[in-house]
Amino acid sequence: MENVPRGFRYAGINAGIKAVRKDMALVLADVPCVAAGCFTVNRARAAPVNDAASRLPADGIRAIVANSGNANALTGPLGEEDVRGIHAAFAEVLEIPADSVLSASTGVIGVRLPVQKLKDAAPRLKAALVLAVEGAAEAIMTTDTRVKIARRTFRLQNKEVRIAAFAKGSGMIAPQMATMLAFITTDLVIDKHALQKALATAVEESFNNLTVDGDMSTNDAVFALASGLAKNDCVMEGDANFAKVETTLTSLCTELARAIAEDGEGATKLVTVKVSGAPTNAIARDLSKSIAGSSLVKAAIFGADPNWGRVLSTVGARAGSQRYDVDPTKATVIIQGVAVYEKSAPTSFDPVMLRAKMREPEIAIDVALTEGQSSATAWGCDLSYDYVKINADYTSLTSSSPEGVVTRDDRLTNYSPGFKRALLVEALSYISRFAGKRAVIKYGGAAMVKDSLKASFASDVNLLLSAGLRPCIVHGGGPEITRTLDKLGSKKSEFVDGVRVTDAADVKVVEMVLTGKINTEIVSLINQAHTAAAVGLSGKDAGLLRARKLLGEGGRDLGMVGEITQVNAELLEMMLQKYVPVISPVGLGEDGEGFNINADTAAAEVAVAIKAEKLIYLTDVAGVLENGELVTELTVSEVKRKIEDGTIKGGMVAKMKSCLRALDGGVKSVHVIDGRTPHSVIAELFTDRGVGTLIKPD
Repeated sequence: MENVPRGFRYAGINAGIKAVRKDMALVLADVPCVAAGCFTVNRARAAPVNDAASRLPADGIRAIVANSGNANALTGPLGEEDVRGIHAAFAEVLEIPADSVLSASTGVIGVRLPVQKLKDAAPRLKAALVLAVEGAAEAIMTTDTRVKIARRTFRLQNKEVRIAAFAKGSGMIAPQMATMLAFITTDLVIDKHALQKALATAVEESFNNLTVDGDMSTNDAVFALASGLAKNDCVMEGDANFAKVETTLTSLCTELARAIAEDGEGATKLVTVKVSGAPTNAIARDLSKSIAGSSLVKAAIFGADPNWGRVLSTVGARAGSQRYDVDPTKATVIIQGVAVYEKSAPTSFDPVMLRAKMREPEIAIDVALTEGQSSATAWGCDLSYDYVKINADYTSLTSSSPEGVVTRDDRLTNYSPGFKRALLVEALSYISRFAGKRAVIKYGGAAMVKDSLKASFASDVNLLLSAGLRPCIVHGGGPEITRTLDKLGSKKSEFVDGVRVTDAADVKVVEMVLTGKINTEIVSLINQAHTAAAVGLSGKDAGLLRARKLLGEGGRDLGMVGEITQVNAELLEMMLQKYVPVISPVGLGEDGEGFNINADTAAAEVAVAIKAEKLIYLTDVAGVLENGELVTELTVSEVKRKIEDGTIKGGMVAKMKSCLRALDGGVKSVHVIDGRTPHSVIAELFTDRGVGTLIKPD
């Protein structure tokens, strides 16, 4: 059971606004709650925002219904009517008063809600309620690439208080909130006016210091519900405990704000801008947001260009237009910890070293003024090619069916003839090269967690089959194993060199999760497309993966962790003629015992056994990195050298050793790619440059 605030349940389902993905969320309180909210200042704000803003803060709130895919903004009186209708429908199903329901929407502006779909979803949402926020967090996503969840636990008057929050936001993110929604639930006992004050302060210090593209949305809303089931003395504004609540909320909202900035549309880097030495807090805040929001600064960050001149130019422009008593020529500018301008002159920094630092996923810019003692921090992201692509044709490629299903028509037919020709010629040349070849894909990481990435992976498998490539899948499942062990009350998992120490009791759980849950889910997902015929296999089936006990370095006992001694290639040869084998890495010992096998190692051994042309590792990084920059191609000798000199380190070392084993066993090439990117397998195999790191023999 997840450690969620007492008195709350959450759900997320597909109601039919989107074609496939979850698009409707429900937060339900078991008891009437104190509620507060902060909302966009956009004068064209959406119908659900107008409704909630007119009623909060309040007592007696029981539910929040949220949908994605349709903003219900600029829809006139019908939009307001739709909000009331949805509240009434959910109130009836949940058996609560209609005025205890709030709602929120996000998505395309100017399209009326498919109200009946939302009403029809009420019973299914009620049935899907669980003590976990992940499903609801996924259901509110639009152009987001990941869920955004934050939690806090603290003690008040010797009572444990829990807070769980989730948010969405990626584009139309500007100061004074953006196309973002945030839902905060807590079991704190607090007065509604105190909750409103604490939330307003938290929003001012977090979401209001956030910018992705400088455009303000019509739908921004931050809700807070407090059930009071922590049983602390009621917190009132100004009492001894209020400051602690306010500080905790601010910390939580700051974490979500940073996550939104990091996930900005097309973003490759999170940018943190701190301005200090300003005359007032307001000036510091305004200047930090101006730097974070500057298109020129953002473009320079995307290109890893330490262009301090753009930073100071932005400070000077804003100070001049607002008549701030600030002299940018006297400032100190520090980028990624390197002083690039101080004492009224540029410094002699090492540009190569700094450019390498600017390829890191988080960029810090510090501007120290000399006119005061005030400081502020803002968050943003870089400006990439993808941001322009996402937003250049957002409405022209988005359509709504008569039934209210919102879809995006991103087909190749919408692109220029020259682009289509080049792409198709490139892809078809690879397709002809791969026909009849075999590829082993190690499936793991984020690609196994997020629904949209799961669907993308299943689609890629079917496309590989259509192109004539014969895929074989070996999957991991570490995060799900950890969650299951935690739920069962097992001791905290211990890892040695990236290997989970697994005792006799835990190995049964490992096998249950890998073979009984994850494997069957993958097989079902692939087979939904009707192109593939995926078949799930445990490493125990027909002695597919025979194993013996593996000892760690120095003879360290790792428990029931095994190393593969033999792969039943005959079984796989038979399967590959007609099916896609999906293998859970559970090894069979001589006495019939089960062993937990590292999925990377298993994938390499399977690739060698079936004489695969390619071995593909889906990871949670872009590939092999050197000084923060992706290395697109390596040879065996280069990999060994980079392991020895420490360039390749941490968990990547074990993965590289599996790559070397595969290549030594006859596999022609190994690809290490970012599984967090949709269709990364196709992009790596069927385009010239690929998207990850290609490793080949010398």
